[in-house]
Amino acid sequence: MSRALCCDRPGAPLRAIERPVPAPGPGELLIAVEACAVCRTDLHVVDGDLPHPGRPVVPGHEIVGTVLAAGAGANHAPGSRVGVPWLGWTCGRCEWCTSGRENLCPAARFTGWQIDGGYAEHVVADDRYCFALPAGLDAVHAAPLLCAGLIGWRALKAAGAATALGLYGFGAAAHLVAQVARHQGRRVYAFVRPGDATAAAFARDLGCEWAGPSDAPAPVALDAAILFAPVGALVPAALRAVKPGGTVVCAGIHMSDIPSFPYAWLWGERVLRSVANLTRADAAEFLALAPTLGLRIEVETHPLAAAEATLARLRAGQVSGAAVLVP
Repeated sequence: MSRALCCDRPGAPLRAIERPVPAPGPGELLIAVEACAVCRTDLHVVDGDLPHPGRPVVPGHEIVGTVLAAGAGANHAPGSRVGVPWLGWTCGRCEWCTSGRENLCPAARFTGWQIDGGYAEHVVADDRYCFALPAGLDAVHAAPLLCAGLIGWRALKAAGAATALGLYGFGAAAHLVAQVARHQGRRVYAFVRPGDATAAAFARDLGCEWAGPSDAPAPVALDAAILFAPVGALVPAALRAVKPGGTVVCAGIHMSDIPSFPYAWLWGERVLRSVANLTRADAAEFLALAPTLGLRIEVETHPLAAAEATLARLRAGQVSGAAVLVP
C-alpha cells in the first residue's frame, strides 16, 4: 500500500489515505517520491482559488523521486532519478503546442491539480514531462527547482534585459531568482510583506542591494519588476516603480483583483504581462544552468504528515526559502 494526502474539496483539511501502489500505463513512470516542495499554488488548490477538479486530488508538483517502473515507450529507466513539475500533460496538436507555447495549451493538465501529485509516497507521471536532475544535488534541495526555479526562470526571461530588477514577494521563487539575477550582473531590489524583517534580512543576505516593505516607494527607478506575491494591489505600485519602457511581470497562477489605476502609470510604453506555467524547454534550460550558479537553496523539511501545518506556515508567510515534504 501507499500513503498519500488528498484534498476532497476547497477549504477542507487534507485527508490521509492508503491506496494500492499505482501501476504506470504506456508512456508513464511509477516514481517513489523522495521529496516534494510546497508551493503557493498548492494553497490555491486547497483554498479553492483554482477550480477544484471535482474529485479528491493529491496536491504537490515539485517532486523528486526514483523511477520504480516504466510503462511501454517510456524513456526514463527504472532506477533513474527524475523531477516532476507543474505541467503534466499537453495535447501536442493545438496552435500553442505546435508553436513552442505548450504552456498555453487549453487542454493542458497539471500535476497536483488535475493529476495526482507528490504529497504521497508514490506518484505516476507522464514520462515526457519528467526531467533528469543535476547530479550531486540531493532530493530535498532539488525539489524547489521544479517550480520555484522553473517559473522564476521563465519570469526572469520575460523581464528582459533589466539591469535594476524589483522582486515583489520574497519566497521560494524570489530567493532563487535573486541569485540567478545577481549571477547575471543585475541589481536586485526586494519588496517584502510590511513588517517582515526576517524576509528583508534574508534578501539582503542573498545579495539584494535593498530590501524593504512592498508598500514603500522603490529606492531607484526599476527597469523591470516581477510579482511573486499574489496581491493585485501591488501591480499599480510596480508600474509606478518601473521606468518608461519597463516591464512588470505577474508570475503567479492566481492573484487578487487588480485595482483601477490612472493610465499615466502604464503610459510611456510600460509593459504589464503575465507568465503562465512553463514549457519543457524552460526546464531544459534552467536545469542545465542551475548547477553552474552555486545556488544557495534555502529549505526547511517536514514529514508528509505535517503537510497541513506546513501549508498554514506558508499561508502566514512564515517560510524562509522553500518548505519541502519528505515521505
